[in-house]
Amino acid sequence: MLFFKYMKDKKVPEICRFYGIVIRMFFNEHNPPHFHAQYGEYIAQVKIDNAEIIEGYLPQRAISLIQNWVQLHRNELYENWSNCQQNKKSFKIEPLD
Repeated sequence: MLFFKYMKDKKVPEICRFYGIVIRMFFNEHNPPHFHAQYGEYIAQVKIDNAEIIEGYLPQRAISLIQNWVQLHRNELYENWSNCQQNKKSFKIEPLD
């Protein structure tokens, strides 16, 4: 829950929102390339290359939706990762339909 409080207190770039899932990326993050996904009270770090959870927990339905979304937008996620590593502005990515 500490991470959730941090995300509420800080301006963390939101890059996408779909089906109640919010996707964010921090600036100057640690490797491996990943993003943060929030679904209700659940939060997880998700690797870009294979959409596996690194840390945290998400319900299976949210994981399945995120995996589908990552398959469609992996290149854009890597581009956003690169921007955030260089303290450049991130951009929005289309949501899952």
